[in-house]
Amino acid sequence: MTLTTFLFDLDGTLIDSIELILRSYRHTMRTHRGVAPPDAVWMEGLGTPLWVQFRQWTQDETEIHAMVETYREFNLAHHDEMVRPYDGVVTEVRRLRDQGKALGLVTSKLRGGALKGLRLAGIEDDFPVVVGADDVTHPKPHPEPVLIALQQLGRTPQEAVFIGDSRHDLESGHAAGVATAAVLWGPFDRSHLQDLEPDYWLEHPHDLAQLR
Repeated sequence: MTLTTFLFDLDGTLIDSIELILRSYRHTMRTHRGVAPPDAVWMEGLGTPLWVQFRQWTQDETEIHAMVETYREFNLAHHDEMVRPYDGVVTEVRRLRDQGKALGLVTSKLRGGALKGLRLAGIEDDFPVVVGADDVTHPKPHPEPVLIALQQLGRTPQEAVFIGDSRHDLESGHAAGVATAAVLWGPFDRSHLQDLEPDYWLEHPHDLAQLR
């Protein structure tokens, strides 16, 4: 079946926000625990909600909430100075839009933060459906976020592809029954994702043209 529906992850896929994310985690852990774990700890969980990441350090819901608030305050304060769309992404998103493709965003960010990233990239109006962590009960890698996006777009899994950079994106897409496309211009290389056997490998945003 021809692909009519393109679902995208945000961080590491549409926008380069990785350094901001890592600095936000470092700031939060130094503020609350006086130490900053290696960045590899956060990279392993990239693509999952903040409260999932911080639960590695505490089961106290009050402390988790405080950590999330510290992270968001720092992240939003530095967002616009540190975040940029990846080269070529905006052009490809608009090409898909002009071809009549249905576009949706599926992210582990809260909706407000996701919209801020889309606005900065100038593509907010190209995504009629945005599914954030506050829109679901079970975030990625669960299939729920992808399935909700499809439902809101009125499309079926058979005609959709989920495009993302992390293992959590590919696992969510597989579980939802959509095709998956692994982005290699983000923070993860082929060896990190190889075992998940995505349907497409995308070295550069213009490779999106091969998805048909």
